[in-house]
Amino acid sequence: MDYSYSTAERVATADERTTLEAFLDHYRAAVCNKVRGVSDDDAICRLVRSRTTVAGLLKHLRRVEASWFQHRLAQLPADELPVLKWIVDDPDGDFRLQSQETVEAPITDYESQCDISRATAARFHLDDIVPHPGLGEVSLRWIYVHTIEETALHLGHADVLREQLDGARATDADAEGTFRAWRLQG
Repeated sequence: MDYSYSTAERVATADERTTLEAFLDHYRAAVCNKVRGVSDDDAICRLVRSRTTVAGLLKHLRRVEASWFQHRLAQLPADELPVLKWIVDDPDGDFRLQSQETVEAPITDYESQCDISRATAARFHLDDIVPHPGLGEVSLRWIYVHTIEETALHLGHADVLREQLDGARATDADAEGTFRAWRLQG
């Protein structure tokens, strides 16, 4: 996908679905770019009281993607989704790297999960409704908006953690600047 300023221009007048997908893909790419280049040690370095690490944020977002797109939207049972199965036994497990994992593993796994989410969402219309145990029902539209919200929130966390680790700032990451041009001109 092209994350250039011309993409931002195109989605400024695009239909709703194209706009939602473009913003979600923007944040997906930005969070991966925020983690790229971090050492394995820095990827698991805890800089806040919680178990949050830059690598852990990607693992968590992978679970978010699987939960909303495969489990909720496609109605796949949680026990058929490995990324959801282990969270029952270890609720904070998605915020930790295992001893054999490198920083590239969560990036690759998250990008693969996003590909699955895209393929799953493509089978549904924005107005398609699926059951949800807490909310009653949700639409694909709602899932997109919520996933954008969740991904952007954790991108902000990753941005702060990355700046604490090595001084890299939001404008230093390629995908971070995607929509920056229209903010500066508007």
